[in-house]
Amino acid sequence: MPAPILERPIEITTADGIADGFQWVPTSGGGPGVIHLVDAGGIRPAQINMVKRLSAKGFVVLLPNVFYRTGKSPVFDFPMKIGDERTMRRFVELTTPLTAAAMERDGASYVDFLAKQDSVGKGGMGIVGYCFTGAMALRTAAVRPEKIAAAASFHGGRLYTDASDSPHTVLPRVKARLYFGHAVEDKSMPSQAIENLGRALESWGGDFENEIYEGAYHSWTTLDSPVFNQIQADRAFAKLTELFETTLK
Repeated sequence: MPAPILERPIEITTADGIADGFQWVPTSGGGPGVIHLVDAGGIRPAQINMVKRLSAKGFVVLLPNVFYRTGKSPVFDFPMKIGDERTMRRFVELTTPLTAAAMERDGASYVDFLAKQDSVGKGGMGIVGYCFTGAMALRTAAVRPEKIAAAASFHGGRLYTDASDSPHTVLPRVKARLYFGHAVEDKSMPSQAIENLGRALESWGGDFENEIYEGAYHSWTTLDSPVFNQIQADRAFAKLTELFETTLK
């Protein structure tokens, strides 16, 4: 039976403002710290359910509103519909302020906040990002290598590009065990980019997995996604918990 958990709202002081969010703690009293970074839809029931499921495995999970520069949660005051002009315009409003440098500043603040919580163990911490925050998870592992022991990305976009600040360029600063789960036919992370990321990871030389989930399309892990794939979502969750359970002490 899953362990019961306690939920509390939190505020995190960052270099750029105050990020709202939530934290979940197992009623056993604590555990390793984990940061869950939302996709472009922000904090909402589908993401909260994912966090609760993870915390029930014995982790203290921080769920920050990564869009705090634009507004407090919920960041959508109308129904999201992928492809709809209003929805896509809102995605741009939310994600544009999260530059590479902003992601690192915020990631450092989230790690520092979680590390100070009495319920969080003193060992390594984990982080997971979905969609565009897959890159943020990797950047956070780079900016706090002494604390982030495991980092994961699911259907992460633009993880390998030709830009000078492409997420893969931070790998030399990363000490964490890494996991990348990719979608098929993903315009934000096409097959060539996945292959290039794999080569970059091999050159990096750390502990990693870089795999494609067959039949799973971008955002397949999220219950409110039109392409939600229960079988592959459960597999992703199993891979995530295995990563954290075997790495975080």
